Amino acid sequence: MKTRYTVVLSMIAGAAVGAAAIQSLHAQGGKKVYFISQSEVLDRAATDEWNKTIRPVIEKAGGTIVISDKVIAVVGNAPHRVGVTEFPSLEKAQAWIDSKERKDLAPQRDKAIKFTQQYIIEGH
Repeated sequence: MKTRYTVVLSMIAGAAVGAAAIQSLHAQGGKKVYFISQSEVLDRAATDEWNKTIRPVIEKAGGTIVISDKVIAVVGNAPHRVGVTEFPSLEKAQAWIDSKERKDLAPQRDKAIKFTQQYIIEGH
């Protein structure tokens, strides 16, 4: 009889440890990184072209981008334009920032928009 209880308790303990390990892995994998760009539009036509150009390049680098020209202030002053790019890791975001593709597109970007702030945040 004691052997049966020992086996049952061992199975329950194993399941609990396995569930805790899975929960820990999900928590680690759940962090995302967001590259935030605040900017001003310098040339509307050039900005529209820039948006078409940059989206597939960012997606190739592993990012997903959202750009908004409509920003509503809740407290303080809202920037003119905001871009949020989600990356799966800080390493992917940093690789994008340092990439040759991004640097090569700088002249086109600089005709279209002027960055006022850029930063990275990590979240879930």
